[in-house]
Amino acid sequence: MNLVTLQQMKAQGEKIAVLTCYDASFATLLENAGVEVLLVGDSLGMVLQGANSTLSVTLHDMQYHTRCVARGSRNAYIVTDMPFGSYQQSPEQALRNAARLMASGAHMVKLEGGAVMAETVRFLVQRGIPVCGHLGLTPQSVHQLGGYRVQGRDDAEAARLLQDAQALAEAGAGMLVLEMIPAALARQVTEAIRIPTIGIGAGVDCDGQVLVLQDMLGIYPGKSPRFTRNFMQGADSIQAAVEAYVQAVKSRAFPAMEHSF
Repeated sequence: MNLVTLQQMKAQGEKIAVLTCYDASFATLLENAGVEVLLVGDSLGMVLQGANSTLSVTLHDMQYHTRCVARGSRNAYIVTDMPFGSYQQSPEQALRNAARLMASGAHMVKLEGGAVMAETVRFLVQRGIPVCGHLGLTPQSVHQLGGYRVQGRDDAEAARLLQDAQALAEAGAGMLVLEMIPAALARQVTEAIRIPTIGIGAGVDCDGQVLVLQDMLGIYPGKSPRFTRNFMQGADSIQAAVEAYVQAVKSRAFPAMEHSF
């Protein structure tokens, strides 16, 4: 799997199945079940380390887990989150740290933020580092956003988010995650840009879907977010649950209306 293939999937209307992954064993399992993209997410701070946000995750953490995933994967496309504080200072800082993640086995790095990050995206892409953007609910900005809330509900927010998406695409981003935004807005963004959009709580019309692995397996403690679904229910193995997730994404059965805003 590579970025060109993912972009061809968008053009052909074939949905992209993405899950978070943090280790070699699950990398092999997810890949064998048909997951095309493995996201080494800074969500590991919450689901593996027990923190209440992603803010404490370090670059070393992301390098370690990227290496683990890369060792277990042969064909999947590996995207690694750039952790909080590792890219916001300057494009040069972002390049130094993105290079470390690429050397650890990432095929693409993901960073949060809109048009303000376009210069950094362009700087990285021009130097051979593929970049995935992330708009909507950006977990590294949770305190600024006032919690884990749906974004883009009013006209001004929606217009700004669309402009941000276009700015990132024009800067050379190869993919874009849309998190917790109204389904209608996600559809508008998806139709407005050429690069694949990957939704999480953003409706069925994104070019692909992503969930946190622990949410998809129903093993994360506490109340599950509205946009998740426990695919272990009715499955006789983790492999079967992941295969069911992939099929649900491919057939547009997931996310359903109850998982969207």
